[in-house]
Amino acid sequence: MKPPRTAAPASWGTLDLPLTPPYPPMEAELVREIPPGDDWQYEPKWDGFRCIAYRDGEHVELQSKSGQPLGRYFPELVAAVLELSPKRFVLDGEIVIPEEGGLSFDALLMRIHPAASRVAMLAKQSPSRLYVFDLLVDSRRQLLTDKPLLLRRERLEAFASRYLDQEGQIRLSPATHSEEVARAWLGSPGMDGVVAKRLSARYTSGERTGMVKVKPQRTADCVVGGFRWAERRESGVGSILLGLYGKDGLLHHVGYCSSFSAKDKKELIEPLESIRGGPGFTGKAPGGPSRWSKRDGAWEPLQTRLVVEVAYDHFSQGRFRHGTQFVRWRPDKAPEQCRMEQVVLRRSRAEVPLVEPGEVHAP
Repeated sequence: MKPPRTAAPASWGTLDLPLTPPYPPMEAELVREIPPGDDWQYEPKWDGFRCIAYRDGEHVELQSKSGQPLGRYFPELVAAVLELSPKRFVLDGEIVIPEEGGLSFDALLMRIHPAASRVAMLAKQSPSRLYVFDLLVDSRRQLLTDKPLLLRRERLEAFASRYLDQEGQIRLSPATHSEEVARAWLGSPGMDGVVAKRLSARYTSGERTGMVKVKPQRTADCVVGGFRWAERRESGVGSILLGLYGKDGLLHHVGYCSSFSAKDKKELIEPLESIRGGPGFTGKAPGGPSRWSKRDGAWEPLQTRLVVEVAYDHFSQGRFRHGTQFVRWRPDKAPEQCRMEQVVLRRSRAEVPLVEPGEVHAP
């Protein structure tokens, strides 16, 4: 998968608001379990682009998590923000694109394009949506970041009740205080995980305090089609290259795994050396070095004998979006059984009913 084109250097207009971009959003610490207790609020974790939306009169700015402007890539959301009655506010949320009964991250990546005409076409074909989960500046220009989440959520729900249409492009993201509901979200194919926020926590810009995230573990069985040496060859194997068979019967490169200890990387040399020289990937193959990395792109093809189970978080555009985690070797599984269907079928983030309307509230 080619990385999305990088955004142009940030250029912001003048906003008469208590907060102005770039303003680092509050972040979440990754944990293994949903934290229990009455002092937590649970929310679905959307698979999209984090976005802080600013409005000052007829001036709207959409800011990404990294502090870059997003407005030019989502003109339909800029228009939707301008259609809201209040003239001044700052909202924190997530941009998603509904597609074929689910949510498509690939469609989001396609929006990061330099041609305004293409962006406009995509905006018309697949309009985006903004799910808001925090109110940082209210319609009276009052700064709320130093207030506890309990109060901010109350103000956000009042804002949503008055100004937002839950069938429109800007919607209130659900929340619950039920750990049972949160666990149901975590196990649902429609969720990318769960975010838990302390009710007493203020909005800590750029920090990971008072908010955690839990992601469901997804695993896939893959063929080891090749490997790359570590930067210092004497250190052993740097990463194994993963493949899955497509409907065309070819083995396509889908990602890599490098989550081995220093000892394991040395111990991998002998078994991988013994099956060097095979066909490796018969479909899409690993590329060479890129402008984003100075690492040598050379790789060693292998005979397709080894199967490995890896854990991953996202699969899009024909490959794992990030590096995977080693789970175990699968000598019991034939390489031909490692097919693309096992990840493609779980790729989309279906939108499912999250909670009943009466359950979306602060106590």
